[in-house]
Amino acid sequence: MPDGGGLRPVAEGIWTQLGDRIRFFGIPFDTRAVIVRLPGGELWLHSPVRPTPERVAALAALGEIGHIVAPNRIHGAFTADWAGLAPAAKIRVSPRFPERHPDIRHDAILTDAPPPAWAGVIDQCLFAGHAWLDEVVFLHRPSRSLILTDLLQRHDPAREPLIWRLLKGAAGLMAPGGGIPPDLRATFRDRAAARAARDRILGWDFDRILLPHSVPVETGGKAVFARAFAWLGP
Repeated sequence: MPDGGGLRPVAEGIWTQLGDRIRFFGIPFDTRAVIVRLPGGELWLHSPVRPTPERVAALAALGEIGHIVAPNRIHGAFTADWAGLAPAAKIRVSPRFPERHPDIRHDAILTDAPPPAWAGVIDQCLFAGHAWLDEVVFLHRPSRSLILTDLLQRHDPAREPLIWRLLKGAAGLMAPGGGIPPDLRATFRDRAAARAARDRILGWDFDRILLPHSVPVETGGKAVFARAFAWLGP
């Protein structure tokens, strides 16, 4: 059934694209890409969803894909699919992405510093300190939108069957609340490094939070982020 491309405008020059429900270790998750139009007109595609003709056409109507971003070692499900559809795009991945996905080509490793292609429009921070999740967090400056991936989750009760509403609710991961998944929180190994990343991000100017697996925080995002990571200490 046609899905209309799944695009939702967030603000000037930034959209989300809703994808399919997937399962990770049996747990159902929504998928949602973030698309930014850079000043030169090319598109920045974060955590792409499964391509369908409608979704591909919707992005083509916005512009040419210039960068495909895999923000942590887990998020590789559809990177290769979109790379095949946009062979001129640069594939930019988190530091540990290649060890989990050695078969997916990449052109550059993401660091704490944005590359010239989007510096000044999108800022970024490698959220260090976790045992295995090397997530790169982004800020779209013009829209004051923080772009997280797996660090913070707040799932939509309207899209969850009862059993998952109960289980995700017990874990503190349902909207309108939300938080860090317990398994991620328990596996931070270097809290000093994590605090440094958290504090750097809290120094950014943002109000909205966009989340690939969850409903966005439309306003008050800085307070939500600060509460979610308060357990790291001052």
